[in-house]
Amino acid sequence: MKPVHCLALYAIMAPLFVPARSASAQESAAAHAEMRAEVPALNEFHEVIRTLWHDAWPNKDYDALRALLPEIRQRAEDVVRADLPGILRDKQAAWGEGVKELQAIVAEYAAAAEGTDNQKLLDAGERLHAQFEKLVRLIRPALKELDEFHVVLYRLYHFHLPAGDLDSIRASVRQLKEPMAALNGASLPKRLENRQKEFAAERRKLSAAVNRLVATVRSSDKARIEKAITAMHDRYQALVAVFD
Repeated sequence: MKPVHCLALYAIMAPLFVPARSASAQESAAAHAEMRAEVPALNEFHEVIRTLWHDAWPNKDYDALRALLPEIRQRAEDVVRADLPGILRDKQAAWGEGVKELQAIVAEYAAAAEGTDNQKLLDAGERLHAQFEKLVRLIRPALKELDEFHVVLYRLYHFHLPAGDLDSIRASVRQLKEPMAALNGASLPKRLENRQKEFAAERRKLSAAVNRLVATVRSSDKARIEKAITAMHDRYQALVAVFD
């Protein structure tokens, strides 16, 4: 029998190891997706909404508006079936209501597109665009710095705290200090300037809660630590509520 050379043996054995690496890569990609405040189906829906709102609707191109109906139906259905990533779990109730409203508006658009009243078609197109924007605002963070803070908070509150892992809890709390510093230095965009006073007040409370938590995790008292984390999480939710 001829000896099997190393390269030949590798060529035979290498495929056996691919599924394990692929599974690991898939798990990593899934975990990454859970941390992103994004719904891919909504991004894809934007393509047909952009055509509707920037081309067909302003030009009152009724034939084009009617021709968009099949794609609008399909993209809207994809949004309806889409799951929110874990990091947006606190938006689930509002998202569910928004999706129901989207379905109702798509039905209105379909009835108008299949009818002959062009004004109804324009009105339905306007409502469809407005509802799309509402869904985008719902999941889009008001501030980049607030989103970066939430990424760390999400791991701490939904994973490390329930597991009771003090080392992981302390590591996450240390990591919170950097995004909190960035958040303290952030300015609201012009569209939100009217909320600056309330935002600044709630931000100060959150910053103080983070500082108290940093001091608390130096101990090994899990009850105190859990209480401090919960209080800080409540202050974060109060800050986010400024933009509701």
